[in-house]
Amino acid sequence: MKNLILYVAAGLVLCCTGRSALAQGSPLYGAGMKVPLNEDGTKYIRFITWHQVWIRYNENNAGSLRNNERVDETVDFGLRRSRFLTYAQLSDRFLILMHFGINNQSAVSGGLLSGDGKKPQLFIHDAWVEYKVLDQKLYLGAGLHYWNGISRLSSASTLNFLAYDAPIFNWPTIDAIDQFARMLGVYAKGKLGKLDYRVAVNDPFLTNTAEALGPEANYNPRNNKKVYQGYFNYQFLEQESNLLPYYVGTYLGSKRVFNLGAGFMHNPEGMWRMTGTALAPDTVQEDITLLGADAFLDLPLNKESGTAFTAYAVYYNYDFGRRNVRNIGILNPATGGGSLRGNAFPLVGTGEIGYAELGYLLPRNVLGEKARLQLYAAYSYGSLEGVRDSSGEKVPVKVLDVGANLLLEGHHAKLTLNYRHRPDFTNPDDLTYRPEVTLQAMIYL
Repeated sequence: MKNLILYVAAGLVLCCTGRSALAQGSPLYGAGMKVPLNEDGTKYIRFITWHQVWIRYNENNAGSLRNNERVDETVDFGLRRSRFLTYAQLSDRFLILMHFGINNQSAVSGGLLSGDGKKPQLFIHDAWVEYKVLDQKLYLGAGLHYWNGISRLSSASTLNFLAYDAPIFNWPTIDAIDQFARMLGVYAKGKLGKLDYRVAVNDPFLTNTAEALGPEANYNPRNNKKVYQGYFNYQFLEQESNLLPYYVGTYLGSKRVFNLGAGFMHNPEGMWRMTGTALAPDTVQEDITLLGADAFLDLPLNKESGTAFTAYAVYYNYDFGRRNVRNIGILNPATGGGSLRGNAFPLVGTGEIGYAELGYLLPRNVLGEKARLQLYAAYSYGSLEGVRDSSGEKVPVKVLDVGANLLLEGHHAKLTLNYRHRPDFTNPDDLTYRPEVTLQAMIYL
């Protein structure tokens, strides 16, 4: 018992006085809430918890309703994420991880009851076990996991984004055949020299979608085929940790990274649609095939001033079947007005999507010793088969985000102000762009 107390005390001292900046840009945080269970720290348990709170102004899409009243603009408050994660190794051969929490609670949505924001559902995000087969080269795991394919962003950490949030189409099947970007299955991961890899075989979740009612593809509720996915990236400079699946968004100058990657997801007969005639209707099943290729660069520029540069670019080629498209509005402030209400727009579907983001960490002396400022911009361009005007011509989906991170203690305590230039697709013949301004407050321990 005495030794355990000493180990815990040592761990708490490390939390408070550790000098390593790690991925979070905070020398004070060190190894975080990591409690060693033996003298050399090889046996340990770690705890991570975080909240992301949004204060937002939104100019709503045409025809939006909130609580059955027409509302053209809203100022609202939301809990984007509230999570708890823990993992432990009592031997370097085994790892166990548990991650649970809530997402997207507002006063009008995200609650346990339909159309009610109260008592959001606390659910498991990740729960897996892992076994080391060959050190560094091969690890095998199983459970509800986040070892995703397609792209770096498809396994993005939500703790250290460059922009205020992910673009969401990086999780293209979110809450359709997966559980908040996770699936039940088995995975393998490892490093072969500078090549980092992850592959997985999973079961798709039941979609509960209706019978195929039209010529556009929708998720197949009779889907019993496995989901295959993988992501491979070559790490030219410093090597990134693959202990956990969560890729860092920006290292804030604490690491020199340049990676090129490519990935995939494939689910045979994951979609279906109606064919034939009204008198003789029939259905056809179609595969889900999702491909991605990306590049990530994160470099310190000047060690004395602390400046750093971050860049990321990704290309997606998505095939969800004939003219599939999905409208999504994160923390949607409207409760009525159709699928394009509030801040929703055509986000993902069959077609091509390009996305890029750039960030610059300003010198230390700009705000003094207590805070750092990081500026960023992100842009996406989607060419989706199902997004067309009345003449049948495709209409591109373009979204611009510009913002700044006020880093009070690296990523551990930061404020992010984001301006979004968002398309309103309620009339694709006369596309309108509307403003969305979000202030996010985040603390992560």
